[in-house]
Amino acid sequence: MSRSTADSAPSATLPTPKERRRLREALALSEEQVAEAMGVTKATVRAWETGRSTPRGRKREAYAKLLGTYEPDGAAPSPERPSGSTPQKPQPQPKRQPQAETQASGPGPGPAQSGSGSGSGNVRPKAAAKRAAKPPRAPSPSPAIAAGPARKGAPKPQERLKPAAQEAPMAPAPAAQEAPATPAPAAPAVPGLTPEEAFDALYAHAAPGLVHQTYLLTGRRRLSRESVEYAFHHAWEHWPEVAVDPDPVGWVRATAYEYALSPWHRLRRAHKHPDAPPTEANRRALLAALLELPPPYRRTVLLYDGLGLDLPETAAETEASTPAAANRLLHARTVLGQRIPELAEPEALHRRLGALVAEAPTATLPTARAVRTGSERRTRTWTRAVLGVTAVLIGVTGLTAVTAPTRYIPANAPGETVNGVPVRGGPQKLRPEDLELRDKLRSEPNPGPERLVPTAE
Repeated sequence: MSRSTADSAPSATLPTPKERRRLREALALSEEQVAEAMGVTKATVRAWETGRSTPRGRKREAYAKLLGTYEPDGAAPSPERPSGSTPQKPQPQPKRQPQAETQASGPGPGPAQSGSGSGSGNVRPKAAAKRAAKPPRAPSPSPAIAAGPARKGAPKPQERLKPAAQEAPMAPAPAAQEAPATPAPAAPAVPGLTPEEAFDALYAHAAPGLVHQTYLLTGRRRLSRESVEYAFHHAWEHWPEVAVDPDPVGWVRATAYEYALSPWHRLRRAHKHPDAPPTEANRRALLAALLELPPPYRRTVLLYDGLGLDLPETAAETEASTPAAANRLLHARTVLGQRIPELAEPEALHRRLGALVAEAPTATLPTARAVRTGSERRTRTWTRAVLGVTAVLIGVTGLTAVTAPTRYIPANAPGETVNGVPVRGGPQKLRPEDLELRDKLRSEPNPGPERLVPTAE
C-alpha cells in the first residue's frame, strides 16, 4: 500500500491521505457524495484518501475547498469562522452549506435550515445528495480533528455515517478510544542525514517491534522475521517515497503486515503450521484466540486495540471503509470475549493487547547494512535476469528474421507430366492355354460324385 505526503501546489495545499478521510467523515459526507460533487468516480475518491493518487489542477483546488483546507497564496486564514463556532451559510447560495457542518465545527445553535432539511443531526439522503452536487464551504479543521483521536463526548464519524437505528453496534468503539494506547512514535527525521543513515535509523527504531507484531499476527517467528526483512527491502527500493512520507513506520508496517498475512505462505512447508505456543497460559490463550480470527479481523483488532490507532487510520491502513473496519473490530472483540471471558470488556482487551504489543522484542535481526545490501543485490539480480531474458528474446527474434524464407512457395503447384508409371490395369487378354482350359471345363461334366436325390418312402 503506497502512501503520499501532503501534496502542495501553487494554488492549493492538501492534507495527508488519512486526514482527507477524517475531514470527509467529519463533514458527514460519503464517498459517493464527494465523487458526485467532484465529477469523478468513487474509486478515484478512495484512491485520493489512500494516497495512491492526488488530484491536480482545478480538481485539486475544488477538493481542497470541499475539505475546507483551501488557502490561496499569500492569503491569511479567514477569521470569519473561528474554531468551535457555528459556520454561517452564505446568503446568495443557501443550499450549498451542508447541514452536518454544525456538528463538525462544534455545538451551538445554527441558522435555520432551508428546503427539506430537518432540525435533527442526521442528514437525509436526498437533501445530502443535493447539497453534495456543488462543493460546500467546509470549516477549517479543528485541533481535535487534526490531532487524530476524537474528543471525549463528541459524536464519532462512524456514528454520523449510519442512521440512528444502527448506532448501537458502534458503542464499544468509544470505550476503547477513551484510553488509547500510545502508538509507536515515528522515527525522528534529522536533517543532514544521508539516505543510508536515515534508513539505518528507521530500521533500528521500528524493526524489532514489527517482528513482534507480525509474530502476533501469524504465530510464526521465522515468517515474522522474513516479513520485516521483505518490508525493509521494499522500503529501501522505494526510499525516495518513504523518506518524505509523514509516517515511515506505518509505511513499512503496512508492507510487513500484507506480506505476513499473504495466503500463499500456506503452500510453503516451512510456514504451513504455526510454531509452538508460549509456555504462559495467558499468552498462549490470547495468541490462540487471535490466530482463530480471519486475517483482516486479526489485523484490525491489533491496529486498533494493540497499537492504539483510531478507527479512520485503521480503516485507511487496512484499505477498508470506516463502517467495515468498525464491524470487523466488533466481531473480533466478540470472538475474543467468548474464548477468554476476562477479555469480554473492551477496556480489558485494550490493556492486554497494548501490553502484549509493548513487550520488549527478543528477535535476532540482521544489521541494517545487511538489509540494504541484500535489497541492492536482489535488485541487481532481477535487473540482470530481465536484461538476460530480453537479450535472449532479441536474439531469437533476429535469428528467426535471418533464417526465415524470403519467398513463399504457392500451395498448389502447376501440373507436370509423370513418366515411368504402368498403364491403367483392366481385364487381361486370355492366352491360348487359358482358352483351352476354359473350353475343356465347359465341355466336360463335373467328375465329382453323383448327386443324391431324396426319394419318398
